[in-house]
Amino acid sequence: MAKSRTEHMVNRLRDLQASSPDVEASAVVSVDGLTMASALPSNVEEDRVSAMSAAMLSLGERIASELGRGVLDQVYIKGETGFVILMSVGSEAVLTVLARQQAKLGLIFLDMRRAAEDLAELL
Repeated sequence: MAKSRTEHMVNRLRDLQASSPDVEASAVVSVDGLTMASALPSNVEEDRVSAMSAAMLSLGERIASELGRGVLDQVYIKGETGFVILMSVGSEAVLTVLARQQAKLGLIFLDMRRAAEDLAELL
């Protein structure tokens, strides 16, 4: 039986987490705020992550545009215990990653970019 698009996306998210041990969770969210695929722990509310990711991406795009910074590449939020990083997946979705505090961000960004390219092909 052929895998569905969602299954392929979930597998790619799991590959991202396997290749980057500092990635704790990840999700692909539509620009409308709906979860397309996720590899989130059970204590994380998928709907909330989706809605907040879409809102942050939209706001980030608006800020980048209005302040003359060009097309938005990524948004990241640093908290006391880690990072939330958002990266566009084509024009229809966003890749959201939760990373540990000690994460090497350069490697995470590289792995996320590769994952976003693969995910964009699935959309």
